[in-house]
Amino acid sequence: MRRLRPKLIATLFLPLGLGLGLTGCTLMRPPAQVEAPLPAQWNAPLPHGGSLASLADWWRQLDDPLLVELIAAAEAASPNVASAAARVAEARSTRVQAGAALLPSLDGTASASRGTSGFSSGGSTTGSSGTGSTGSSSSSSTSASTPVTTLQAGLQSKWEVDLFGRLRADRDAAEAKQSSANAKWHDARVAVAAETANAYFAERACRQQLRVAESDARSRSETARLTDLSAKAGFTAPADAALARASASDASGRLTQQRAQCAVQRKALVALSGIDETTLEQKLAAAPAQRALPLVGSIASVPADAIAQRPDVYAAELGVASASADVGSAEAERYPKLTVSGSIGRSQLRVSGFRQSLETWTVGPVSLTVPLLDGGARKANTDAAKARYAEAVSLYRADVRQAVREVEEALVNLDATDARTIDADSAVKNYQASFDATQARYSSGLASLFELEDSRRTLFTAQTARVSLQRERAEAWVALYRSMGGGWNRSATASPEITESSPMTTTPAAKVATSP
Repeated sequence: MRRLRPKLIATLFLPLGLGLGLTGCTLMRPPAQVEAPLPAQWNAPLPHGGSLASLADWWRQLDDPLLVELIAAAEAASPNVASAAARVAEARSTRVQAGAALLPSLDGTASASRGTSGFSSGGSTTGSSGTGSTGSSSSSSTSASTPVTTLQAGLQSKWEVDLFGRLRADRDAAEAKQSSANAKWHDARVAVAAETANAYFAERACRQQLRVAESDARSRSETARLTDLSAKAGFTAPADAALARASASDASGRLTQQRAQCAVQRKALVALSGIDETTLEQKLAAAPAQRALPLVGSIASVPADAIAQRPDVYAAELGVASASADVGSAEAERYPKLTVSGSIGRSQLRVSGFRQSLETWTVGPVSLTVPLLDGGARKANTDAAKARYAEAVSLYRADVRQAVREVEEALVNLDATDARTIDADSAVKNYQASFDATQARYSSGLASLFELEDSRRTLFTAQTARVSLQRERAEAWVALYRSMGGGWNRSATASPEITESSPMTTTPAAKVATSP
């Protein structure tokens, strides 16, 4: 088969040149970016004056390898992170489809067939033999067949000219949705990290409270034992012995309850991280029960700079851009559509050594579709898109207000718990000194059992309050991490990769980029 002539190939792309001359009309869309109310400065105390430092190493400041390990395991096991990763892959595919719709399509066809073509001929004869004999007739026919081979090949092109920007709007919407899905994936990772950290700090606080309860139970049990001995010897009233035993039983009940709470906290960590409970218990037992929280010095002094680090706010902002593009697409649906197509082809017929080739080309049809009557469906679709845009703007502004609130609440709580820590430590220290003195006086017979129990109760309350304060401060510290976006920034390009062998696989680059 001969090579196709250049002019035929050029003919195929004639619709492309025609369409390029007709594009350029784009309908107006609502603004893709809108203003959101932000305060000029924080209405809460900023630690160390604030700075623009990244929060990427937030967890590593604790110097707690177990917490980092738990967060990594929780991210790997989280269905929310896996679901967000799947939505990123879906949005990426949608963006590719929307971009492909702007380009001409080109399809190739090829076919081959072989058959036979035949003809037939026939005749009759009449003869006689002798006088009185009857003549007989006979007929004969001949046929012939010839093999025929038919070969065909061609190219077909079709293109919808984007006259009013509908396809471009669809592409812009798909790109915004992909970026939004990627930001939501980062936000899911930040949320899982914060949830895991809160569960870890709760388990650590529970373990500290368990030690307080064990010490209190031992002290009360020893007091009850000594009081019973004294009562049997006749030196202590039976009522005092009964009070001491009741106090010991009360402490034992609280200790049992505290152990159960700690077991529940460990199971929560097991569910989050997916680590075997026996292995997790060994890791928790080897880790320190308490670590000092590091100072916070990475809060931007300008709220707009800080809020820009939140992936959820960025996703809401992209939701506005996507809704704006959807309005443009819906509006363009109300206008005519122009489709241009063309094709070239070559066919060859082979019969008994004879060959005949035929070359064809077409430009068109050039079809123009004009909407005339649809019962108001297209206008209703446009109105619905505008309503979704208004909703997206409202949600974005609400997310910004909520983000400011969360940051300021975290700053206030962190500052308040920091200030209360000194008072809590002082209260425990002085109550401990008072209890030691009262116990010495009780042992010498100079204080009653009621005084001893009252002193022990106040000490236990102060110790419990200090543990609760430490947990509250850790929660405020995590809340600040969460409200500041967990170290994410808009320049981060990391995204999840999904492969057939591992449906939800996070790339190492993605882990390094955010490090929640």
